[in-house]
Amino acid sequence: MYISSINIENFRNFKGPNNIVEFNEGMNVIIGHNNSGKSNLLKAMELVLSVGSSKRLTVDDFNKEVIISELKAASPRISITVTFTESADEAEFSEDLVTVSNWLTELNKPYKASLTYMFYLPEKEEEDYRQAMTNITSDITEDYWQVIKHSFLRKYKTNIYAGDLSLKQVADNESLKKIDFQFIDAIRDVERDLFTGRNTLLREVIDFFMDYSIKNSRKDKQTQLQEIEQLKKEFSRNAATLIQSLKDRMNSGKVEMLSYANDTGASFGNAFPDFDGNILDSELYSALRLIVKYETGISIPATHNGLGYNNLIFMSLLLAKMQKDASGDYLGSNAKTFPVLVIEEPEAHLHPAMQYKFLKFLRENGKSKARQIFITTHSPNITSAVPLDEILCFHRTEQGQLNIGYLGKIFEGDSAGKAYVERFLDTTKSDMLFAKSVILVEGLAEQLTMSLFARYLGMDLESNHVSVININGRFFNHFLKLFDKTKPHTIHKPIACITDLDPLREKLPEKCEDASESAESIVSEADSDTDETSTGDQEIELEADKLEKCYPFELGLDPEQFSYKPYSNKLIDQELSDNMRCFSQDVGNGRTFEYSLAYENPGNSLLLIEGMTNYSELNKLFNSYLEGNKTEELLQILNRRGKLNQRIRVNIIKYEGQDKREHILAARYLNSVSKGENAFELAHTLEANLLKEEPQPFKVPKYIAEAIEWILKK
Repeated sequence: MYISSINIENFRNFKGPNNIVEFNEGMNVIIGHNNSGKSNLLKAMELVLSVGSSKRLTVDDFNKEVIISELKAASPRISITVTFTESADEAEFSEDLVTVSNWLTELNKPYKASLTYMFYLPEKEEEDYRQAMTNITSDITEDYWQVIKHSFLRKYKTNIYAGDLSLKQVADNESLKKIDFQFIDAIRDVERDLFTGRNTLLREVIDFFMDYSIKNSRKDKQTQLQEIEQLKKEFSRNAATLIQSLKDRMNSGKVEMLSYANDTGASFGNAFPDFDGNILDSELYSALRLIVKYETGISIPATHNGLGYNNLIFMSLLLAKMQKDASGDYLGSNAKTFPVLVIEEPEAHLHPAMQYKFLKFLRENGKSKARQIFITTHSPNITSAVPLDEILCFHRTEQGQLNIGYLGKIFEGDSAGKAYVERFLDTTKSDMLFAKSVILVEGLAEQLTMSLFARYLGMDLESNHVSVININGRFFNHFLKLFDKTKPHTIHKPIACITDLDPLREKLPEKCEDASESAESIVSEADSDTDETSTGDQEIELEADKLEKCYPFELGLDPEQFSYKPYSNKLIDQELSDNMRCFSQDVGNGRTFEYSLAYENPGNSLLLIEGMTNYSELNKLFNSYLEGNKTEELLQILNRRGKLNQRIRVNIIKYEGQDKREHILAARYLNSVSKGENAFELAHTLEANLLKEEPQPFKVPKYIAEAIEWILKK
């Protein structure tokens, strides 16, 4: 069997009924932003499944998002139901059905069983409760909670019910003890249970693994017991020699020390105090201490280890303890049958490489010791190392409503999309799963500058937990599946997609040359333009057999030769759910991010990076623009050797818009930037400008400003 779900009602930030979280068999990695409910989920599980944990709660454990009329109508209560479901490999665990036989709610295969924790005010106290609430005239909700705290909380009861809750059948303690719920919380003191045999954890593990070569051999049980007993007797004989040695060393001193007994009258009736003793092997566990040995021969106490390593050692010992607790040979009928391992923020004190190692350790060892593993984490390193099927993503809306994304289920029937997203979610890009909202961009330049643009607008992305993710292209749809709130299992956080228009033109059939010849001419055109070798655009490359990129001012210029597409990104026309929106440049004046920068900041020297391709020519163009020179004068500055410049020159003359000069600067700037290097330099320049006492004016491209404003309002 396995824990298939939990339903949490009115506990901490789980408001109202039907807060159902579904789980996988095996590994469950629960992620989400701070205060999304991850820790409270684990605490709720502990209340139901951990026999030794305290079941009493405080008034602050109630969800307090209730109105006064509800508090007056009935006393608040907390209910937590854990549901167990039959596993596909149930035959391997023959005692499962016996354990849950009194908890069953469904008998058909797969069977279901449940345990429900209740924290409630008994019915006989309800009349007094309602009267006390009626006597309060305040309109402040906290006043009602104070009365509950001081007058009624002590009367609350806790119970764990088995099966159908309406029957109010209390779960028997013996069956509950079959669950081994091991919870390692985030604030843990591993030294308390780790370093010497005096401590409970290490003592128990040592005792179980003592004589393990015999216990784990293929010999029959009787032979194993006889051999272990022989070793114990041998140890006792050796111990007796040691005890006698101590007694011999004390002979003369003992006479003097115990002579005081005669003087005080402690010796009477011919009885005299003396020393004797024997030592069992289990009594010497306390003499053992955990050390760390190095290849050099040096050994140090584990107390001198780093916290990260000691956490790993502690967790390994805990798994060893779970193995011991599940051993029927060792504990008989007291053995656990359903071990569960719960770890809160395992990344504490572990650097990224150790986080990967820890996760690998859990995969190789954890599943053989624990039937289910639950991990909560903020670590993108851990998230990126597990498959989507094992990830549950908690997200709370601005209204506090819990939304859970089951990432594997989102891609059912789409194995290609699932594989792509799994490969994509590395340690930087998996941040999209933790942020409260996300901006998806096509390239590095947008990613590096987006936060700066927000600051130019007087806004702050980081403080609002907005993550900017570079998806390295136009593969938005793969990621939008994660967040489409109209579909089941998705994460309902706001998503802004910033994309380029990239307008295209296509030669009409009767005018079209051979496709291969056309491609060759375009490549040679770019190659021949020796001072325009930027990788920023490589200008007019073929998108398909006959499609080629074009400038926005070329749209519709030559309808006899070309048909035109004002944009090539299908996402712009796609209908998106209301938590997602696409932002792009205006048709007719936009093409790419770099084009828009220059178009909306014509002549702005912040865009010019020394060392960039055509810096000298661009500098002349920008200055000429600022001097108010006309289109013809700007065109004269363009390098006449370049065929790309020739194309700009020819088509800008045909263009009838009033923004010819802006298009000249934008087109030439686009052809001159190297996306990678220029992006870093531009980000540095823009940030340095912000830090000045009087920053140089800079206009954030309109479509980007709209995206930032929208995401921060959601």
